[in-house]
Amino acid sequence: MAISTGNTADARKPSQKGAPITAEERKVIFASSLGTVFEWYDFYLYGSLASIIAKQFFVGDPTTTFIFALLAFAAGFIVRPFGALVFGRLGDMIGRKYTFLITILIMGASTFIVGLLPGYASIGIAAPIILVTLRILQGLALGGEYGGAATYVAEHAPEGKRGAFTAWIQTTATLGFFLSLMVILGTRLAVGEEQFSAWGWRVPFLVSVLLLAISVWIRLSMNESPAFAKMKAEGKTSKAPLTEAFGKWKNLKIVILALVGLTAGQAVVWYTGQFYALFFMIQTLKVDLATANVLIAIALLLGTPFFIFFGTLSDKLGRKYIILGGCLVAALTYFPIFGGLTHYANPALEAALKDSPVVVVADPASCHFQFNLTGTKKFPSSCDIATQVLSASSVNYTKVDAPAGSLAKIKIGDKEIASFNADMTPDNLNFTADSKKKEADFKKEAGAAIKAAGYPAKADPEQINKPMVVLLLFILVLYVTMVYGPIAAMLVEMFPTRIRYSSMSLPYHIGNGWFGGLLPTTAFALVAFKGDIYYGLWYPIIVALATVVIGTLFVSETKDNDIYAAD
Repeated sequence: MAISTGNTADARKPSQKGAPITAEERKVIFASSLGTVFEWYDFYLYGSLASIIAKQFFVGDPTTTFIFALLAFAAGFIVRPFGALVFGRLGDMIGRKYTFLITILIMGASTFIVGLLPGYASIGIAAPIILVTLRILQGLALGGEYGGAATYVAEHAPEGKRGAFTAWIQTTATLGFFLSLMVILGTRLAVGEEQFSAWGWRVPFLVSVLLLAISVWIRLSMNESPAFAKMKAEGKTSKAPLTEAFGKWKNLKIVILALVGLTAGQAVVWYTGQFYALFFMIQTLKVDLATANVLIAIALLLGTPFFIFFGTLSDKLGRKYIILGGCLVAALTYFPIFGGLTHYANPALEAALKDSPVVVVADPASCHFQFNLTGTKKFPSSCDIATQVLSASSVNYTKVDAPAGSLAKIKIGDKEIASFNADMTPDNLNFTADSKKKEADFKKEAGAAIKAAGYPAKADPEQINKPMVVLLLFILVLYVTMVYGPIAAMLVEMFPTRIRYSSMSLPYHIGNGWFGGLLPTTAFALVAFKGDIYYGLWYPIIVALATVVIGTLFVSETKDNDIYAAD
């Protein structure tokens, strides 16, 4: 039996049902969405410039510095649930408007300061420490930003339009992507590649202050949300929202259901459709970065209007089964869609996978599940080294058990290549110089054999069927719009006004920051473990199907809930 997630009594509404959207409501949507544009602008900006940032702020070999740059990037995601707690509490105590005014100030100032921050060459170890601190501040602010924006818009929306209104927030990923792309490309063209690497990369971070100024100016002119204002006037605001939200089973069970019965599945479908698809195109199918980005960008442009479509549709049909339906159809079709991407983007790889089987002969005890959350862990066994090389080359393989203690070897056709056990440095963070040389020699020999077996080093641009690739990517984005378009409205409607900001923010950011954020790392570990380039898809499929089952059985529909109910 589904657990009830709100009240359905009649309530005051900001405007009449069916009335045209007012100028004030347009301003609410625009002001709230700007923060999410900031989120995506910074996301794509930092990701696109990670290699340059690594050289500016970290020391060591190129691989190590890049890893630490990505760790700084990840820090912003890891702390988001904590930001949800901090700012969710403030939002439920002092109001939506002022809390998410604070979050955008912190987020915008942190992004701007990155553009001013001196590099390692100027201030030494202080540079990476300050950079990571800024990333953490951004993550904390973002933890409060989304919940505030979604709550604020939903509490302003007329009856029957909460899905349509909040869906506009979900469209901002595309705007943030294109905004970052235009600023980066424009700066590169203006100053040249050499100057861009030296100092021009700072410009995209600095110009973000324009977004900040506009957003703060608009938000200062906004009124508090009607639902919170009504509750405050009645003296019903919570004095301990975190205790009420997470310390009482009545509400905690709804928070848990929101996570496992909605946002976990929504998150893996979202990350698979936009981020893992791009990762798969570049890392697995070896499509060049520029082409892959253009194809994804086209799919995003085509798919973005469907956020509004499904958000609006959820106002009529309900949120629950649109979200769960998106999770279900995604889980059932991921394998054929990603197989189709291989067929149309890199047919030579598809042929090699079929015609040139590869075998890893290894002691089972030397083969490990290579889950590497931080990107810094090394796997020195001969089996792990062999499977890493094959996985990085997009080679499927089967495993054959070898005697205990024996070194792993790769069999490609009639050729055998012996792997090795690497020695670690005293700090246990890296291979020794001798082992690094052995690793380079092994990769060279294995790479030559892989190439000889017909595995392409990169996708042939002439062989890419771009219309079909865009179509498949568009389908993946369409799934994203199904699960993501109605989610903000549903989360708002699941919780009472007095603890809404706190309650909805935490499951959203755990779902998207942790379940979604772990997807690339988990998928790669699964691929390396199984020896199948598609095996990583089992992670989003299992999570999405679990969400479908739990959501169907235990989560109630919310579209008719009274969001003005304080309790």
